[in-house]
Amino acid sequence: MVTHVPGTFAVMQVHLICCSSFFWLILDMNNLNEIIHDFVAEGFQRGWKHIDASQIAADQTLEADVVIAGSGAGGGNAAEILAQAGLNVIIVEEGPLQTSRDFHMKEDEAYSKLYQESASRYTKDRGIKIFQGRMVGGGTGINWTTSFRTPASTLNFWTKEMGVKGFSEDEMRPWFEWVEKRYNIRSWIVAPNANNNALEKGCAKQGISWGKIRRNVMGCLNLGYCGTGCPVNAKQSTLVTTIPGALKGGATLISKARAETFELKNDKIEVMTCRSMTPLGNAPAKHSINIKARHYVLAAGGIGSPAILMRSENKILNPYGLVGKRTFLHPVNVSGAIMPYPVNGEYGAPQTSYSNHYIETRLDNKKSGFSLECPPLQPMLVATNLEGHGKVHAEIMRQRPFLQVLIALQRDGFHPESIGGSVYLKTDSTPGLDYKVSGYVWKGIRDAFLVMAEIQFAAGAKAVSPVHRDATLYYSLNKVKKAIETLPMEILKARLFSAHVMGGCSMGEDTTKSVVNSKGRHHEVENLSVFDGSVFPTSIAANPMESIFATTAKFATELAKNLVS
Repeated sequence: MVTHVPGTFAVMQVHLICCSSFFWLILDMNNLNEIIHDFVAEGFQRGWKHIDASQIAADQTLEADVVIAGSGAGGGNAAEILAQAGLNVIIVEEGPLQTSRDFHMKEDEAYSKLYQESASRYTKDRGIKIFQGRMVGGGTGINWTTSFRTPASTLNFWTKEMGVKGFSEDEMRPWFEWVEKRYNIRSWIVAPNANNNALEKGCAKQGISWGKIRRNVMGCLNLGYCGTGCPVNAKQSTLVTTIPGALKGGATLISKARAETFELKNDKIEVMTCRSMTPLGNAPAKHSINIKARHYVLAAGGIGSPAILMRSENKILNPYGLVGKRTFLHPVNVSGAIMPYPVNGEYGAPQTSYSNHYIETRLDNKKSGFSLECPPLQPMLVATNLEGHGKVHAEIMRQRPFLQVLIALQRDGFHPESIGGSVYLKTDSTPGLDYKVSGYVWKGIRDAFLVMAEIQFAAGAKAVSPVHRDATLYYSLNKVKKAIETLPMEILKARLFSAHVMGGCSMGEDTTKSVVNSKGRHHEVENLSVFDGSVFPTSIAANPMESIFATTAKFATELAKNLVS
């Protein structure tokens, strides 16, 4: 049964549907867009203010109370809070504006349009592939809806070791509660798909603790293609929540415009210069948009926000050379298994089960900690991220319906050896990330390969293969353990990934050790704030979306009070 739900941004309620295979018996993509109420597109048709910068015919100058560079978990969230406080807000987004009618569950469309560098962004040494959103809604539009509060151990570390104030578990609790209500973050009660069920089953047999992941969804159809943009507006991304909220409050959205530099005078920013992008959105065009505002907010992410400060080439923006430093990923290694039953991991909610056992038991930092999750297994995502080629690759793809995959997210930034990476500017002034994986984290990666193999065999796997250049399929636990013990833990051999970029504009109260204070305000420039994951002093040790939501809600509420008073 498909109905419109009045009074909410949800557009569909579906009953008796526990897997997308059943759903596709009654509905296909050819008529899905005709059934969905695309209220975001309708809002723009009714007059929400939007400028597609790829279509402007001349340079422009605009004015606002606040301009925000970025529209993801930080920017979109802050925009609504500031606009609803009565402030004139402009949101600048490098990527395109696309709504549910543009999302067709097609990987070849989504990766090129909605991801940074067409889902081919890598670290400088090409050793870690980085998935980041580049669309109105940012990463919230293409992530897998996984929602965690910042772990108490992380908050305590920031307070005790990094000098951050106002981020205790008790102080952050009301912000998490607010965020969970605003973005409908709640328990997912539908049975897990076979991919996630294998994680649960393997952990249970190994005596390893595991849990259920909460998701920011409403009216979810359990399709499984969250990474290509939600075609039914179920994912409560900023695209369908806080950005519409800001636009209803009078904000202006500018899409396909890259925030490039700040111009300063007397220690204050006078203008932010943006460059229009081409219609395809993958290269800068010739026109500029200069925006004058009372206050400027960077929310372009852990790579994008430092890059804007670095391009501006003003020492006051980076007096101690800290911008772009201590930029952290959750380096992710992967283990694949061939199960004796169909897994079909492209279907069903992508991440619903997890284990933090190897974080909670390693908080003393004697060993690198990691959390365990499952990724979705869409065909193109699998094919382009597997090791091997030719017949070996073809054989794995032939068995893809039986493929089960675990990933380990390494906790980075809590150990003296874990210093993260550095953002740098390429010759065309676009940003990159130089990230050297520490020996401490490499040990954690080897441990994770062993643990994942044990869990997969415990769940009934016929064969397991660590995703590593020198590995193959192993048909017994003893054989894969012996192989993992000798596999070289080196960049470009162990295949590494990340979808989480944090740090680079770290917060704290010591002006010589942090870029912004514990309210997200730049230490030296009074009309500049940073509202995104770049303020985190370490990695989160959990998927960071909810942490960014809560942190920026706290920051934006304080800023609104200051600007309105």
